Amino acid sequence: MYAVIATGGKQYKVSEGDVISVEKLDVEEGNEVTFDQVLAVGGDKLKVGSPLVDSASVTGKVVEQGRGKKIIVYHYKRKTGYHKKNGHRQAYTKVQIEKINA
Repeated sequence: MYAVIATGGKQYKVSEGDVISVEKLDVEEGNEVTFDQVLAVGGDKLKVGSPLVDSASVTGKVVEQGRGKKIIVYHYKRKTGYHKKNGHRQAYTKVQIEKINA
């Protein structure tokens, strides 16, 4: 059984036991989190919502809060001597999917 959930402006296809990295959630490590924006539930028969599946949710446990690798953002304009260098590390939350309620 699998589900398609939406969180942080992105969509994820998840199954029970999967570990996914999502945009940072305001939940501490070890606590449970419930995703109630379920777009589709599959298995023997596919159930697609319009836009969400009624009374469906996905429960998971927060494994880790962290920040990704640093990426360099470099702005440069030729012939003017202008250049600017910035770094960015995106925050994420690792969630282990425990149960799909459909």
